[in-house]
Amino acid sequence: MARKTTAGEPTLFFPALAEFYASVSDLWYPMIRIMAGAFLFTHGWMKLHSGVAGVAGFMAKSGFAPPTAFAYAAIFLETVGAVCIAAGLFTRFFAAALAIEFACIAWLYSAQGFGKMEPVLIWGILFFAIALRGGGPYSLDRVIGKEL
Repeated sequence: MARKTTAGEPTLFFPALAEFYASVSDLWYPMIRIMAGAFLFTHGWMKLHSGVAGVAGFMAKSGFAPPTAFAYAAIFLETVGAVCIAAGLFTRFFAAALAIEFACIAWLYSAQGFGKMEPVLIWGILFFAIALRGGGPYSLDRVIGKEL
């Protein structure tokens, strides 16, 4: 078990790793942001290729009205929004919109039990956290010097 220092931080079992950890410590957030965008893009790509009519049919069956508008929104957010999150462009806007989308999906799945709702909640919380953090150090938001 690691021993706590006076500042409350644990000490390393292998102190020789301290320099390595310090050199890569700012990479954790871009990795999470990029992978969240990339993984979500696969869902959007499938929706895009199945067509708006198919997605709208699912939306209508799920109780979302107007279904075509929700279908376009889901396709747009899960493709363009996902790419923007991965690139760190307009990150807060798209992550917040996706957090809202996943909150709506979680509400829809709530009647089917926590097991169905759990992955949707994880995605929603992830995008909410990204919305709070923004693009981060390695992002196009940082390059342009502006965030929404």
